Amino acid sequence: MDDPYKTLGVARDATPDQVKKAYRKLARTLHPDLNPGNSQAEEKFKKVSVAYDLLGDPAKRARFDAGEIDASGAERPRHSYRAYAEGGGGKYSDNFHFGSNADDIFAELLRRRGKGRTQTWPFGEGDDQPRAMRGGDQQYTLKLSLPEAVMGATKRISLPNGKSLDVKVPPGAKDGATLRLKGQGGAGRSGGPAGDAMIELKIEPHPFFTRDGDDILITLPVTLPEAVLGGKVTVPTIDGKVTLSVPANSNSGTTLRLKGKGAPAGQGRGDQLVTLKVMLPDAADRELEDFMRKWQSAHPYEVRSKLDLA
Repeated sequence: MDDPYKTLGVARDATPDQVKKAYRKLARTLHPDLNPGNSQAEEKFKKVSVAYDLLGDPAKRARFDAGEIDASGAERPRHSYRAYAEGGGGKYSDNFHFGSNADDIFAELLRRRGKGRTQTWPFGEGDDQPRAMRGGDQQYTLKLSLPEAVMGATKRISLPNGKSLDVKVPPGAKDGATLRLKGQGGAGRSGGPAGDAMIELKIEPHPFFTRDGDDILITLPVTLPEAVLGGKVTVPTIDGKVTLSVPANSNSGTTLRLKGKGAPAGQGRGDQLVTLKVMLPDAADRELEDFMRKWQSAHPYEVRSKLDLA
């Protein structure tokens, strides 16, 4: 069994955050979704997941470091003997009678096995069956577009064992949120329940939408005539395109609100905030330049007076 510290590439005194970061870095490289058909990457991903299942759990890590369990999480044999009674003679905690020679112990084990009794030795003082252990939780990252996160979506992920699952992302999901899939983690041992799959959501940047709490933000380019004269323009939203009225004499930086076009919030939804950006033609326009020279001389006005700190 591989050393989990070496598998994750961390020192034995690594902090929990260092262990987590090492696992995530390896998982992003080796995940089966990123390496379709690569059996070697899949096998490495399984080993990395098993190692993190052990070292990512403080209790399991402490027991591993103490030598109580091995790298798979299985119990190591513990030779726990009761003291001899004063004056000689004595017995093992499960009624194994023996003398001072270790051969006597194994002879007694063989004798009992010969009588048809299966002895599991020793899982704990007085036990003759392995303890049931819950499987470890397993970590995954699920990438979403902003519209998928806002409106909700069903996404498919592949687990290290080759199984695929459909994950339902609720509407309004936020970046960094974690979904728990009950019983979809590491397998339990000795009849114990399976662990859970922990799905961390990663929302990818959108070309023109951004999110601020429950509001969706967008910067909308408008032409000079639209800004000066006003008019109706088409605006993209998470739900699709809508028509927005631009007031006459609108400046760059003017923000207009589309009610209920944001992310789900309680019983309703946030808003979409549309910030206008006045754009001139890409190519120089001689007629426009001549017009502006004449207009400027007849209609001078100041826009930077508030920036004068003198």
